[in-house]
Amino acid sequence: MKIMRLAIGLLTLTLSIFTSAQDVDKSNPYHMIKEVADITFKRFAQEQNEIQKEPNLLKDIVREELMPYIDYKYAAYKVLGSYLKKTTKEERNEFVPVFRDYLVTSYAQVFTLYKKQLVEFEPEKAINAKSKIIAVKTSILEPGRDPIDITFKVRKNKKTKEWKAFDMIAEGISLLDSKQSELSSVIRQNGLPHVTNMLREKSTREIVFKDKK
Repeated sequence: MKIMRLAIGLLTLTLSIFTSAQDVDKSNPYHMIKEVADITFKRFAQEQNEIQKEPNLLKDIVREELMPYIDYKYAAYKVLGSYLKKTTKEERNEFVPVFRDYLVTSYAQVFTLYKKQLVEFEPEKAINAKSKIIAVKTSILEPGRDPIDITFKVRKNKKTKEWKAFDMIAEGISLLDSKQSELSSVIRQNGLPHVTNMLREKSTREIVFKDKK
């Protein structure tokens, strides 16, 4: 049950944060979160009938709305951790886009849990000009349940000065840390190319509504 609650929490936060790139002020992470919430929920609601008929449409929504706001290359390198320096440039160049596709499928599957939960955002705080990474806290509100605390970690790009997401922490559990734990032993035993092929296969999986099986 706790895992389900975490998944729903991550889903709802993700839905609340991302929308079309041209509509979002990426210079301020707090503004970005607030601006996109209404737009993204509206699109999801408008396409709900089509999604129920063809769940794989959720992958399209993730690619179009979510990925422009995720620093997936930085996230991929964070997942590699200490193994990053042991990989070749060619291996990393192959891994990063596959990791991106894997995230698309992973998020799309979580989207099937969306039940119109409400999101409460923390008040905007002053951002130090020297800050490179900040944490934006939110709470997922659902009738009959305790609030689910979600921290969204965003990173400022040195060149563009834009903020992008790279990790989410739900009730103390880091998404990136969990993926790193999941993949580190496989990388150690079989190497990064093996992991890349493994994630490539997983990224092709069909999206399924569990309650319809």
